Amino acid sequence: MNDSAASVASSFRPFWMNEAMKHEDPDTPQPLNAQINTDVCIIGGGYTGLWTAIELKTREPNLDVVVLEKEICGYGASGSNGGCALTLAPKFLSLCKYFGLEEAKRIVMGSETAVEEIKQFTDEHGIDCEFRVDGAQFIATNEAQVGAMDAVIEALESEGINSWRKQPLDEARASSGTSMLRESYFSPVAGSLQPALLVRGLARVARNKGVRIFEKTPMTSLIDKNEAPKVVTQFGEVTAKKVVLAMNAWMASSFKQFSRSIVVVSSDMAITEPIPELLDELRLNHGATICDSRTFVHYFHTTQDGRLLFGKGGNTFAFGSKMIDTFFEPSRYGSQLNEAIQSFFPSMSGTKLEQVWNGGSDRSTTGFPFFGNLNGHPNIHYGFGYSGNGVIQCRLGGKILAALCLDQDDEWSRSGFVGGPRGQFPPEPFRWIGSLAVRNAIRRKELAEDRAQRPRAFDSYLARFAKSAGKTDQ
Repeated sequence: MNDSAASVASSFRPFWMNEAMKHEDPDTPQPLNAQINTDVCIIGGGYTGLWTAIELKTREPNLDVVVLEKEICGYGASGSNGGCALTLAPKFLSLCKYFGLEEAKRIVMGSETAVEEIKQFTDEHGIDCEFRVDGAQFIATNEAQVGAMDAVIEALESEGINSWRKQPLDEARASSGTSMLRESYFSPVAGSLQPALLVRGLARVARNKGVRIFEKTPMTSLIDKNEAPKVVTQFGEVTAKKVVLAMNAWMASSFKQFSRSIVVVSSDMAITEPIPELLDELRLNHGATICDSRTFVHYFHTTQDGRLLFGKGGNTFAFGSKMIDTFFEPSRYGSQLNEAIQSFFPSMSGTKLEQVWNGGSDRSTTGFPFFGNLNGHPNIHYGFGYSGNGVIQCRLGGKILAALCLDQDDEWSRSGFVGGPRGQFPPEPFRWIGSLAVRNAIRRKELAEDRAQRPRAFDSYLARFAKSAGKTDQ
């Protein structure tokens, strides 16, 4: 991230982080200002880095683990995402395509197990992140979206791993709170949470396990010439037996070899003022995450204090996959989000939006994360590319990176996600120009579908390329 974006990041915090930091001493962050040695040095204090640190200390309690974070733990996507805790089941067909049937089944079941693992972990360690495992609803809001889930549900059912059921329309409309609904599938294995409270809680647990966390400590360079790599910061150095790069969307701008591995695209979010009585009337007094079947999906859920969180992906694409200032500012699409909320829930007309914000999401060509060794170095591991579904997937990422660090031969080190990126996006400026062309075609296509009109053939053709930006099967 450039200096300008860094200054914006420190002056603006999304709603979730503002709420989380009310419970903490703002002077707590301590930077590294010494030369130290460690067994494992993790770059990045978000979900991936912290789950990796915790997993390492769980497997090897005597291991010395250091985490370096350039701002404060969770200031990036981990503290600003929509709080949707979703599994990989809706991506089953794509998983089969890239990794084969058996591995696809294992990954789906692993992601569903991760939901319960995170819930148990937060309960055990007193992380009050408002995690409600109340399920997920995937809905169709126009006739063009009807049937979008059928193929993946049929495939899951045929393999005996299906947790989804088709809801009667009356039930579905009642649980989603919207009359726009035309079809719905529900799974109990999902939910929602307050993401910043989760990441700050993970940092606390990691410290309690003996992990040394240095915030306000950006990496300035990585020296990988020797067997023991060295991480250089502004005021210190860390020589480590193993290094883990858990920087997510920042990987593409920090390491040239990943510049075409992802595109960075915004997810724009809004949260309302507390409206518990209205949510009760709509029967939206639960923690299920609800997503429609658009390419750049609408998603929403409520909070425990009676707010509605509403988001939409796919508005802003960053040239060169940079973490630009826009990702650290109030969203420019507040009016669009407000209009969408009122379309879904006409009774919310006049409801105040407490805050609108956005964040950069690292989307791979497959829509799945990938892990590997930097330049083949046996002691430098990385993982990123969560494509907008990181809350649950990062739990799996922590297991994969821990297994790689410990040189363990197990189901995680052999995961289909290991082996580096599968494919590349076009170089700039073609990637950025193409992304905008596809985005605009999708907007026109979906507007036509909302109006029950037939989209232009050219728009439908361009929209197919969204698969390369991490679109899910549904």
